[in-house]
Amino acid sequence: MTAFVLVSGMFTGTHVWQDTAARLTAAGAEAHPVALTGLDGPSTATGPGIDLEAHIADVLAVIDSVAATTDRKIVLVGHDYGIHPALGAADRRADRVERIVYLDSAMPRDGLPPLAAVPDQSLRERLAGDAGDGGALPPPAHDEWGRWGSTAGVPAPALDRLTALAAPQPLGTLLQPLTLTGAVHSVPTTGVLCTGNGTSIEMVQLLVGFGDPALRALVDPRVTFFELATGHWPMLSCPAELTDVLLRAAAGEGHRLAPVDAAEPPPHLRPFLLDVPEAPRERHGNVDLYLPDAEEPRPAVLFVHGGPVPVDARPTPRDWPTLAGYARMAADGGAVGAVVDHRLHDLADYERAAADVAAAVELVRADPRVDADRVALWFFSGGGPITADWLDAPPAWLRCLAATYPILAPLPNWGLSGGTRFHPARAVANAGTLPVVLTRVGREVPEIAATVEEFLAAAEKCGADIEVVDVPHGHHSFETVDPTDESRDAVRRAMRSVLDRVGRPDKA
Repeated sequence: MTAFVLVSGMFTGTHVWQDTAARLTAAGAEAHPVALTGLDGPSTATGPGIDLEAHIADVLAVIDSVAATTDRKIVLVGHDYGIHPALGAADRRADRVERIVYLDSAMPRDGLPPLAAVPDQSLRERLAGDAGDGGALPPPAHDEWGRWGSTAGVPAPALDRLTALAAPQPLGTLLQPLTLTGAVHSVPTTGVLCTGNGTSIEMVQLLVGFGDPALRALVDPRVTFFELATGHWPMLSCPAELTDVLLRAAAGEGHRLAPVDAAEPPPHLRPFLLDVPEAPRERHGNVDLYLPDAEEPRPAVLFVHGGPVPVDARPTPRDWPTLAGYARMAADGGAVGAVVDHRLHDLADYERAAADVAAAVELVRADPRVDADRVALWFFSGGGPITADWLDAPPAWLRCLAATYPILAPLPNWGLSGGTRFHPARAVANAGTLPVVLTRVGREVPEIAATVEEFLAAAEKCGADIEVVDVPHGHHSFETVDPTDESRDAVRRAMRSVLDRVGRPDKA
């Protein structure tokens, strides 16, 4: 006995829900797609009056109409951008909405505009500069939908129709901040994650482990999750499976995240798997140096953490056991170990994070205790996309590039699909003779593992110098979550390979 109120995303209208709505109705539910002002058709008008508040009013009108004609429970479904007007409406009708379904959408925050959820930084900056002119963002061309989310699984005729019926997105809907009273926080929620678009329950659980305050609410038992093995438009690619998930979500089913045990350190703060000797450490701005016992200049290895890491995370990555452990290993092997804290706090931060890494490289190379012509860079996890800068045009002093459980191609929902920057799987074609030491874990998150395989296929095609260090039973962050002999051997092997390539006394 459920009435589903369906709110579509950017550029789209009620037409995207056609198959799903029919299946929900056939299952005995009601389905009410919301016609959003300025979007429900290819030629609807735009103007300065069409903003987020106008779309919230559209959703409220449907909720009130449903509530006036039936006693069914209302489940509010927001896809993509649609979650913003859905949340705004639910905040004002919290007593009428039984559950909110985030359908492959971001997690909007009070006081931020929907534009904040767009990962393309250059687009965000350009649109923010157009505030107040009443314009609209043109819809994607047929071959441009991938910029806004994976089209995996969408049949060709459905993609043709999506393009034909797409409407310009009024800028006011993206630029007006979402304002919430907090009443919506009492409404149970369900996240439906489309794995083909780069998100999974396992990845969300990893992010919760970092301690981001914005994600703490996700371990509430009223919050459930489902996965769909498809791209960003499941109502077009798998309407039957989506219908089943929506009905189950309405019934309160779904996966619940494991709560963070306050008595145990989170995975990234557990002890490093090797007992490495201490080394003198110096702090220079956002870079820590771990110094070997040597008088003459030595090679250096700069370790680059992953992310995104919450801006208020404490301790910061350079004090995490894994990064400090690797840096001490490098110092014990006769090289200068360096760790940089960079500003990858959001998917839109890759440019400034890359700039932080480049500045750290110059700081390390300028130190008189470092042989500036013998340097290695070592990247982890979400820091992997930054390797593209160095693969694309390796400097002569870069003797080795290492990557451990890295992301080596942008995930579809990152908005970084164009060009080679931050796309190592494309940049590796220009790596030349640069040695790459890649540590691959056998129990990797599937979405990340796919990027590694894409990189290796590209590397093989161009004949790049790649050494793969496998940890068959290792998970992401295996240095603190899998302290096994297999894991220890892999860390030692990777370190030996890197130090051999920069040159050092045979001590590791």
